[in-house]
Amino acid sequence: MDRLPHTGVSTTPSSDLSPSAAPLTTVAVVGLGTMGTGIAEILARAGREVIGIDISEHACQRAVTALEVATSRAVERERISQEERTGILSRFRVSTDLRTAADAQLVIEVVPEDYGIKHEVFTELDTVVSPSTILATGTNALSVTRLAAESARPERVLGLHFFNPAPAMKLVEIVSSVLTSPAAVTAVTELARDLGKEPVALGDRPGFVADGLLFGYLNQAAAMYEAKYAAREDIDAAMRLGCGLPMGPLALLDLIGIDTARTVLEAMYTASGDRLHAPAPILGQLSEAGLTGRKAGRGFYTYEAPGSGTVAPDGATADEEHATDGARPVRAVGVAGSGTMASGIAEVFAKAGLDVVLAARTQEKADKAKARIAKSLDRSVSKGRMTQEARDGALARITPADALDAFAEVDLAVEAVAEDLNVKQELFRVLDKVCKPGAVLATTTSSLPVIACARVTSRPQDVIGMHFFNPAPAMKLVEVVRTVLTADDVRATAHAVCKAVRKHPVDCGDRAGFIVNALLFPYLNNAVKMIEEHYATPDDIDTAMKLGGGYPMGPFELLDVVGLDVSLAIQQVLHREFRDPGLAPAPLLEHLVAAGCLGRKTGRGFREYARR
Repeated sequence: MDRLPHTGVSTTPSSDLSPSAAPLTTVAVVGLGTMGTGIAEILARAGREVIGIDISEHACQRAVTALEVATSRAVERERISQEERTGILSRFRVSTDLRTAADAQLVIEVVPEDYGIKHEVFTELDTVVSPSTILATGTNALSVTRLAAESARPERVLGLHFFNPAPAMKLVEIVSSVLTSPAAVTAVTELARDLGKEPVALGDRPGFVADGLLFGYLNQAAAMYEAKYAAREDIDAAMRLGCGLPMGPLALLDLIGIDTARTVLEAMYTASGDRLHAPAPILGQLSEAGLTGRKAGRGFYTYEAPGSGTVAPDGATADEEHATDGARPVRAVGVAGSGTMASGIAEVFAKAGLDVVLAARTQEKADKAKARIAKSLDRSVSKGRMTQEARDGALARITPADALDAFAEVDLAVEAVAEDLNVKQELFRVLDKVCKPGAVLATTTSSLPVIACARVTSRPQDVIGMHFFNPAPAMKLVEVVRTVLTADDVRATAHAVCKAVRKHPVDCGDRAGFIVNALLFPYLNNAVKMIEEHYATPDDIDTAMKLGGGYPMGPFELLDVVGLDVSLAIQQVLHREFRDPGLAPAPLLEHLVAAGCLGRKTGRGFREYARR
């Protein structure tokens, strides 16, 4: 980041005015919305004297009531005693007068994400608080440096970004400008740890780490929906079930506030010029119409009432009732391949009562694949997930074979061979010859065009994508990928089969990445770019996304598990398809792959691993 020109203000505070000179025992919170009230609660619970300030009497009273309710529930659940509750409530007082912040050693502003409003608050605080008082902004999109530079004492200004809901979320991003005193950062970092939070120290850039990665992903999801590529429910279900995320992106945009997301993205785009951060037009349209999400009662979804999290039917809800109408009957399935994915898919079908032919290039490979399934079924029995009788029945329904000729009578043929278009096309040429008329031919590709497989057959209307996720027995999601030639009853058959094997199908069109990979891998690629720019470490970024975004794994943990070579290949496919410069693979990712550092499977990727 470029340094600011000399401002005429010393960036080294005198020792008697050091921001760390006094302990942070009294904290003022300016802005008592949901976030401000949550921050006040965790401070009061940690023994700090808290002054809650808002221009609205109603907001002040609402904050008091919220703390009373939260602490009452904590007593009921035996998390605190009644005596502790009384102490917490006694440490929280509210006011509509900013001058009541005069005694605070730290002031945290959480007012609306508008520079003019924040600047006005900081200007008035300069006349109210002690010269040693630390001033923290809760912004996640605006420039901390700009607020600091225009303050009377820029060395005491920093960013303190909590995540919603503040009492539950562990991450706190502590953001320094080039003017911020290290003493101020140290004092606030110690406070964050005392609050039971995980502080991550960062420089000043829009979005910081968590939101910097999160909002680009959310923006792409909004654009995907706007393009009518997939239904909102399917986009959200894909990311929840395919990536283990706590919420889908469109539901999360409604929770955050569509207007807030647009503001953050505008700031990020202005700073970076990356088209991936240029707000999707639909965000502007919804914001201008006042459809800002849950707080308005309507955004991407419609809610029972403003502020409610309960989704109400609105006529746009996908009608799943008729999704399987006209499906072709499927009693026998052929699975081509002998790897982990093929074995897992065969196991899924067999456990659901379908007869399965598992074909590999040799009988030995097919037998080994069935043996792998037997071990998986044995683990299910040992963990009480199925009976011995059910295990034996499932295994008996699997017939290993050494040639695709064995697929002559199957109703559905699923290929799960190497992710190589030439290999898949050759296999589909054979399937076209050996499978009976009316059999559905499916590919499990995660990145190749389904139509390229369909066009080498004489029956492209019977070809569809069924992208299972690994491990197939455990993962609930299947992306059902329809080409421009796929027949309606073939799509219905794919849905019916997914439901029969207890998977959740989501519809999408035949373009690179489908839903999950098209949203996931640009996010991973952007994380790599962050460390290329020396903005944060892999550990800090992983921590930020797990604790701030609720992700089950950080991006670098996930990259090393998936494999850097696989990740690079998918990112290259996305870049070729969409021709967006922002999708170009990060050079560091390319360099690591060239060096043979592919992640866990080679013992080194973004981290080093003990070889087994």
